[in-house]
Amino acid sequence: MVLKRKMEAQLRQWKAEANHKPLVLKGCRQCGKTYSVLAFAKENYESVVYLNFLENPDYRDIFAGSLAVDHLMLLLSTIVAPNILLVPGKTLLVFDEIQACPEARTALKFFKLDGRYDVIATGSLSGVKGYGEPRSVPVGYETVLTMRPLDFEEFLWANGIGEPVVQLLQKCLASASPVPLALHKKLRQLLLEYTVVGGMPEVVQDYVEHRQMNRVLQLQRDIVHAYEDDMVKYAEARDKSKIKECFQSIPRQLSRENKKFQYAVIKKGGRAAEFLGSLQWIEDAGIIVRCYNLQLPELPLDGNAMNDVFKVYMADTGLFVSLLEDGTQLDILRGNLFGYKGAIFENLVADIFSKMGRHLYYYHKDTGLEVDFVIRWRGQSTLVEVKATTGDTKSTKTILKHPEKYHVGGAIKLGDYNIGGSGAILRLPLYMGFLLKQT
Repeated sequence: MVLKRKMEAQLRQWKAEANHKPLVLKGCRQCGKTYSVLAFAKENYESVVYLNFLENPDYRDIFAGSLAVDHLMLLLSTIVAPNILLVPGKTLLVFDEIQACPEARTALKFFKLDGRYDVIATGSLSGVKGYGEPRSVPVGYETVLTMRPLDFEEFLWANGIGEPVVQLLQKCLASASPVPLALHKKLRQLLLEYTVVGGMPEVVQDYVEHRQMNRVLQLQRDIVHAYEDDMVKYAEARDKSKIKECFQSIPRQLSRENKKFQYAVIKKGGRAAEFLGSLQWIEDAGIIVRCYNLQLPELPLDGNAMNDVFKVYMADTGLFVSLLEDGTQLDILRGNLFGYKGAIFENLVADIFSKMGRHLYYYHKDTGLEVDFVIRWRGQSTLVEVKATTGDTKSTKTILKHPEKYHVGGAIKLGDYNIGGSGAILRLPLYMGFLLKQT
């Protein structure tokens, strides 16, 4: 089975644009960048030249001297592709793991000015130093896209749920009418599966084929171990242990008691000055996403965000669950969760929202007001409460009673129920979070 990815449409759109620039496709390790690019290349070009700068470090030497396109193409045709006919307009150059060859990044400018050959570069761990900086970052001469692990909609596609079902859900959302019961139960179960499987392509592929959670967990932990290996391999020596400590603290950071990321949770007496750079490293690697507290839950959200007060979530819900103890997957699927379930389903919604490209915000005041997420939806600031099953929304109701102070348009409760609600609070099943796209 071949996983369908939304990136396919973005790559086609890029190629269709007249005078398109070289494309830089960024994303976390193992999110499917290389696979998607090579599949696209096979379908859309007569010839493809593929260079992986990590697997073949000698390829960096090609870019060590002149970056003139004729010179580079001569070296590529001789060293990398001696048996491939490199036809202008019909050839794609794929520079994989371009962060390992900074001069290849500089060369993108010259490929754009020349215009004869298309180039797609892929890169992971974009925040990692270790290979030096390019002579010049080709600002204005490249298009940058970000690829993430499969989102929930792509997970539905992988499990045989196609566009007609998504269109039906959109109609139900627009009319605030319940989802048909049989479909509601099916999607509810698929959401629980997504919570524990997540969206790493290798994991999803294996799950769809074998339906064995022990295999899922092993693959996820292999990926996590690979991330930890990268922390040791690529980070500067003084940061290695701090980065791992930051990463390993994430399950504790998401406990019910913590209303924001706390450096003291990493280690006793920990401070921002000690760990801020390490946290940034993990974020730049695409492993985590930050959710910023708002001074007020009003638009513009970015303008009201407090940069030094934030929560941290794992960018992929499945990898987050794999950090917890054995048996958690089965507990989630059976609904046997206690106090920590709030953290799990908050991370799930953070996964869904961030993979939509949303920046994440929440609202918390020392007076006790607390709202899990705040989004721009249908042109208004909208509160989002996440409930694993059911639950009160005292803070939301308080805020909605004072529109003159908070300037909030409404609220959404995401939980284990069908569509409903009254007044300014719309109740939606958790699996419909991916449909909250209107801004």
